[in-house]
Amino acid sequence: MCGIVGAVAQRDVAEILVEGLRRLEYRGYDSAGLAIVDENENFNCLRRLGKVQQLADALEEHEAKGGTGIAHTRWATHGEPSEINAHPHMSGDIAVVHNGIIENHEVLRELLVSRGYVFESQTDTEVIAHLVDWESRQCDSLREALQNTVKQLDGAYGTVLFDRKDPTRIVVARSGSPIVIGLGIGENFLASDQLALLNVTRRFMFLEEGDVAEITRREVSVFDVNGHSVEREVKESNVSHDAGDKGEYRHYMMKEIHEQPLALQRSLEGRLINGQVNAAAFGENAAELLSQVKHVQIIACGTSYHAGLVARYWLEEWAGVSCNVEIASEFRYRKSHVFENSLLVTISQSGETADTLAALRLAKEMGYMASLTICNVPGSSLVRESDMAYMMKAGAEIGVASTKAFTVQLAGLLMLAGAIGHYNALTEEQEAQLVTALQSLPTKIEQTLSMADAIEALAEDFADKHHSLFLGRGEQSAIAMEGALKLKEISYIHAEAYAAGELKHGPLALIDAEMPVIVVAPNNELLEKLKSNVEEVRARGGLMYVFADVNAAFASDETMKVLSVPHCDDFIAPIIYTVPLQLLSYYVALIKGTDVDQPRNLAKSVTVE
Repeated sequence: MCGIVGAVAQRDVAEILVEGLRRLEYRGYDSAGLAIVDENENFNCLRRLGKVQQLADALEEHEAKGGTGIAHTRWATHGEPSEINAHPHMSGDIAVVHNGIIENHEVLRELLVSRGYVFESQTDTEVIAHLVDWESRQCDSLREALQNTVKQLDGAYGTVLFDRKDPTRIVVARSGSPIVIGLGIGENFLASDQLALLNVTRRFMFLEEGDVAEITRREVSVFDVNGHSVEREVKESNVSHDAGDKGEYRHYMMKEIHEQPLALQRSLEGRLINGQVNAAAFGENAAELLSQVKHVQIIACGTSYHAGLVARYWLEEWAGVSCNVEIASEFRYRKSHVFENSLLVTISQSGETADTLAALRLAKEMGYMASLTICNVPGSSLVRESDMAYMMKAGAEIGVASTKAFTVQLAGLLMLAGAIGHYNALTEEQEAQLVTALQSLPTKIEQTLSMADAIEALAEDFADKHHSLFLGRGEQSAIAMEGALKLKEISYIHAEAYAAGELKHGPLALIDAEMPVIVVAPNNELLEKLKSNVEEVRARGGLMYVFADVNAAFASDETMKVLSVPHCDDFIAPIIYTVPLQLLSYYVALIKGTDVDQPRNLAKSVTVE
């Protein structure tokens, strides 16, 4: 959610700020703005409702020159999307942008009104601007004023500000919302995601929880939560970013669906050796830790949660360990039991998902044997704060609806099952079969993508639909959940998913000719059970769309359209059957005319509760 970019340079930074915001559009937002000041204290602040392009157009009319600036894309939390609620916010000479939520903003607002401040917006962010303005009157420096301010804030924040009367520096505070500093030569930058800065630097410093930093052209000074000067490691980034280049594709989502074979190949490379999963893929000391695991607790949100639900089947059947899977926002607010020799696994594409990160920090106090994160972003908070990390290597994912990140997460979790199972339930033959299945994934996904034309034609049936039902059995019930999520995310069709055996316990009441039922049907031991469930739908006049193994003996008729999925090993079937559901949601969204890459009300990286 929300994007932040800042710069302190000798050159004009307006274009750098706008380009940084463009690179953060994947995060989801409803307005954009920037504030720039030059060395003579000449100041410009522009805010626009809508896309970054609208802000760029405004810059053509209202030229903003200066070497110090901050910019922001806002995803509304407090106050409707509007120009007045867009960032930056001002108080006197202080300009502020902020990611996160200030939970005690109402109390602070009352305090500030009593001091004579007038609020122009409905945002929680404006209290930061006024507090810093108040504190700066009592302090010797802007940094000290910010340090005094954050002591009064409850909640999450990545806060960046400058004083127009001191255009040589920017100050920043981080608590719960990520901030990265980009280091240049005679200029320095900051952002909420390193992707925003890859066109100006490859050297980055990641702020830790509670850090406050002061940034000038030539120097970056960092202070910890206690106000002590600290050094933060500088890392060279090898992350590539091609936002702005969709290639031959109309949308990032379709591009990323077709990138899955390459992403999987990159993720698996060097991690499967001599018929075994290389435990080092999870960290230097992973082999020793994984050999002791007797229970796995998975914590995630959204699509990543669905990946965890699939992994539970793999871990219990193939690794021989018990597994619980829980939504992060629920886990952190209930009392739970920690099993002996329990491994905590967090899953997050960004590594900054607020609820997942908070759950990890809570779990570290609860006595888990070790923590592992499945993550796509090196240097992210989850990676830095976990004992082990499986780096997905999926490449940048720009579309809000996750596609390639999900399949790569599943591949990493299947590898985890293989690595733990090596010490427990897996026979040598089964382990070799698992590895062979993983190695076949890129090719099998390529074959499955050839279904695209048939799925595009089928999607026309959904043009006038408002509801749908997804069914699967076993681990495929979680894939049905993921398919339903994708359809509702980008086409805005209401979609539900059920384990097919649950039909007669309620969902059958929904079945009629206007309710399309999507079924995933691999040729496995549950196939005959699934066919019985299909007959239950048929008997109630339902219209079905069945994605079935070529050998599953389904036949199309007036009540059922069958699309043949290439045969695959049971180990990887959940990954394979994800792909046609991704394609279905994409083509239905095209027909519905929705914003595929940036669906309404959603954000790519959810950095607030």
